[in-house]
Amino acid sequence: MARTRTRLTPGKDASAAEDAADAFLPALVAKAGAVAAKAAALKRDFAGAHRLAHQAQVREALTRTELTVALNETLAARAELEGRLREALLANYLARAGSIRLRRHNRMSRLLDRVLARLGPGGQAAVIRRSGGLAGLFDQDWYLARYPDLAGLRTPPLVHYLLAGAREGRDPHPLFDEAYYAAENAHELAATGLSGLEHYVRAGAARGRNPHPLFDIGHYLAQSPDLAPGEDPLSHYLRDGARRGLSPHPLFDPAWYADQVRGAAEPPGLVHYLTVGWRAGWSPHPLFDPRWYLEQYPGVSAAGWEPLTHFARAGAFEGFNPGPWFDLAHYAAARGEGLAPGANPLVDYLQGGAWTTADPRPGFPNAAYLASRPDLVRAGLTPLEHWARRSR
Repeated sequence: MARTRTRLTPGKDASAAEDAADAFLPALVAKAGAVAAKAAALKRDFAGAHRLAHQAQVREALTRTELTVALNETLAARAELEGRLREALLANYLARAGSIRLRRHNRMSRLLDRVLARLGPGGQAAVIRRSGGLAGLFDQDWYLARYPDLAGLRTPPLVHYLLAGAREGRDPHPLFDEAYYAAENAHELAATGLSGLEHYVRAGAARGRNPHPLFDIGHYLAQSPDLAPGEDPLSHYLRDGARRGLSPHPLFDPAWYADQVRGAAEPPGLVHYLTVGWRAGWSPHPLFDPRWYLEQYPGVSAAGWEPLTHFARAGAFEGFNPGPWFDLAHYAAARGEGLAPGANPLVDYLQGGAWTTADPRPGFPNAAYLASRPDLVRAGLTPLEHWARRSR
């Protein structure tokens, strides 16, 4: 069967296309309008969500800032309380001492000691007894090694110290600095004629006088050592405190030092540092670098100073930096009147100044560092200590 094919004329084709377009365009316009309206609604929703997210970020940043400020204030308050505790414990220790009478080691007394020393072991033992029993704080082997000119000495080293060594400025122990103690107690030593060590044992310790620039009695007592009746803090440190990890000075961190030595030394750690460690370049504290200090200040090495002792006794007050992490002049300027006259800026930083200074060194934002690393608070570290530990 034949298929019938319908043919449209050109005029009819154009008319049909126009009719179809007329019917489609309104629908297309309506659909485009709906899409545009939906896009506008989405844009408004996105803008609203963006504002909400921005507001949330701002609120979070403000909250973090407020929390960091509150944490700083809390840490500053804690440091202040710790300072008051140190003062109270030292005052309590001094109050127990009571009245102390010192013997006068005058010309006749010294003459008697010289006569006794010539009488042999019995007389020499009498000289030692007259001194008040200093044997516990006199290191005989170290004394002879420290002063090789005494080789062949015919009297006990302690007797030599009592008869001549103290007047010559010889140290009886690594942790007793005769020249430092004499300078700090010049009036009493001149009035009594006693050696520095005898004065310390009889009266100085009970009066809170430090035996060495790196042994701070107040700092040591704040750690609540169980001193035996009549025992002085230095003797306790040598007997028990070093073994227990107590710190003799704010600038000596026993755990930090022991981690470097790693079993190469027995306690007391500070004695090891002063006799061996500093020459090996071992650091006594994260913020003190002995090698760096000697490289920066060659005059210290030329004069034969141990670097930390020099810093504690002189360098900190002459503007010497303790290491590459602490800018002493910048910190002192930032601390302003909060830094007590005569205070060691690094010790001040460690004992509370860290929480009252926005930038303890140039370019170091204290609050931002604290906010990003809250774990340092749990570790009991200041921000610069934490940074120095990570850097090393």
